[in-house]
Amino acid sequence: MTKADIVSEIAKGTGAEKAQVQTIVEAFMESIKCALESNNNVYLRGFGSFIVKKRAQKVARNISKNTTITIPEHNIPAFKPAKSFAAKLK
Repeated sequence: MTKADIVSEIAKGTGAEKAQVQTIVEAFMESIKCALESNNNVYLRGFGSFIVKKRAQKVARNISKNTTITIPEHNIPAFKPAKSFAAKLK
């Protein structure tokens, strides 16, 4: 399902115009991005959590050049579904 599909479904279900729904969906996604960029987690009860995970420093190999490089510690965004949501998928 793409963002356009989500906008269409919400517009169909609410009776709102697609342009208005698209603006709302994009604002929602932008607010999640901003929260994660500032190291804040976003919790949506019954759906899941958008969290910032910390990846530890590690040593990686470039096989073609036969060299090793060090990848520094860094943060990545992640999604953790709520228990009730995950149970429905199983």
